[in-house]
Amino acid sequence: QSSAESLSLDGFWMEVEWIQQRDELREEDSSMVDSQPPEEGEAESQWLQDTGLSGLLGGPGLGSDHPELLSTLTQTQVAAVCRRVDIYTCSARRRHKAPIRDVRDIFGVFKREKGRSPEGTRLKGLSSKNHFLGNRTSQGNHFLGTAEPGRPQEQAGQEESFNMDSAYSEQAAALLQRARPSLGGTCAWGKGSLPKFRIHKGRLGVTRIGDLSLQDMKKVPPLALIELTALCDVLGLDLKRNKAGKWKAAETRLFGVPLDSLLEADHKVLPSARVPLVLQALLSCLEKKGLDVEGILRVPGSQARVKGLEQKLERDFYTGLFSWDEVHHNDASDLLKRFIRKLPTPLLTAEYLPAFAVVPNIPDLKQRLQALHLLILLLPEPNRNVLKALLEFLRKVVAREQHNKMTLWNVSSVMAPNLFLHQGRHPKIPKGQEKQLAEGAAEVVQMLVHYQDLLWTVASFLVAQVRKLNDSRSRRPQLCDGGLKTWLRRIHADRDKTGDHPEATLKVAKIQVAWPTKDPLKVPLTPSTRVAHVLLQFTERLASCSYRFMESANFLYEVGGNISEHRLDPDAYLLDLYRANPHGEWVIKQSPT
Repeated sequence: QSSAESLSLDGFWMEVEWIQQRDELREEDSSMVDSQPPEEGEAESQWLQDTGLSGLLGGPGLGSDHPELLSTLTQTQVAAVCRRVDIYTCSARRRHKAPIRDVRDIFGVFKREKGRSPEGTRLKGLSSKNHFLGNRTSQGNHFLGTAEPGRPQEQAGQEESFNMDSAYSEQAAALLQRARPSLGGTCAWGKGSLPKFRIHKGRLGVTRIGDLSLQDMKKVPPLALIELTALCDVLGLDLKRNKAGKWKAAETRLFGVPLDSLLEADHKVLPSARVPLVLQALLSCLEKKGLDVEGILRVPGSQARVKGLEQKLERDFYTGLFSWDEVHHNDASDLLKRFIRKLPTPLLTAEYLPAFAVVPNIPDLKQRLQALHLLILLLPEPNRNVLKALLEFLRKVVAREQHNKMTLWNVSSVMAPNLFLHQGRHPKIPKGQEKQLAEGAAEVVQMLVHYQDLLWTVASFLVAQVRKLNDSRSRRPQLCDGGLKTWLRRIHADRDKTGDHPEATLKVAKIQVAWPTKDPLKVPLTPSTRVAHVLLQFTERLASCSYRFMESANFLYEVGGNISEHRLDPDAYLLDLYRANPHGEWVIKQSPT
């Protein structure tokens, strides 16, 4: 790397030095126990449990939910499950445990499908590390991918489509089978020149994380974990997860308190709070005082004042007696970083922090984003909401670069130690790889800030899997009814009617209105009818009735059928939504947020 690029990591090392000077490591040693890597076979057992497939380990029999979940998986996802069951089986046999089921018995139905080769053979080809990464990682570029000689670089102003319609692992496998390397590799980003990606919008629109109901959102992490594992298998990477460490209860009210406990206390003050109130206050203080200050986040505050402010916050924050008017902006930035570092568990979680650190090992930029996208979906909801609030603030800092002299790379290198060196402790890494750790951590934070709009979505293929999972579970009880044949005939008859030309029989869609009137809204259903057209018609209807309303607070929701509740993208087409969920209803109502 050039000397300029090396100097760009000064912010990282200066931040580490300031953390060590504050002696936080000695303060926290007595209350913290390191998370440890799992033992042989334990990782696979935990993986199957986290994905909802623990019944595949044997015992009393296959769990009732497993057939539905397995039926939603793609080929590469099935191969990933097969590999984990195989590894667990081998380790269990070595430990002389009771016999457990063979993976071929579990997935025999997949192998007999027409046109599919046995998953074991396919898995062997997909998980070969040397086949995809061998010639790249041997060059020593473990944390920053480099473009191959003679290949064009992605430029900062260029916009490329980011496809979420098909599984990322399937895209990677198809790319591998064509034996054509992707052009996504990029050089070091010390100057912050990142290419742009545009989310490819299908006919069903884009689903943001907050658009799905809590019931459906709970189904996403297991599917995302299976998909992330399948993607890593295809890329030849080891997806490492630590066991969660054990932490002693903190004797404080704000700093060093689990996010769940903080939110529980905050809900007594503000029931709708999704981000801890003290963090919201810190970010608000910095936005008012620090966005235009040169070196914000990089220049430390007074150690004595910061400790005094922390004590005052612990004592007076919930009483409303704490005044932010006299807080210096540099002290506020120190308090922000201190809040993040002192969380009992890392904000990126102890389990997945190693996985975040592995992302820069992927040479292709788009596949790095795919892995990061899945990791964001795996975070617990409180962690994800806090990370989102933090990244939105960091983006505002970068937007004021001309005033505060903090580029995207400067902000990323300063914040990386606070996210990756939890409570100021260095992870156990081989000697001499500290520089790689710094580069990789800063690069991950840089991608999180720059691509946050893309990362806070639910991929279309995952939404489709949730629909299929809900559909399988809702139909299962009906298979035991005496009128099974009648029900099946009715289903097929309905499909035949709407099959290729549903617009021939469905002329008008009736959309329920939850507010301010209960009268349904009738909308002509054509191939060009979008959600935005429905909301516009609703707006005109309210205007004609002289209702006062907030247009931005009204949304069209899809309710029932194969989805619990789904806030629809204004660009989604109603006819395609009907085909995806013919038994659902559409309701216009105000968003709870």
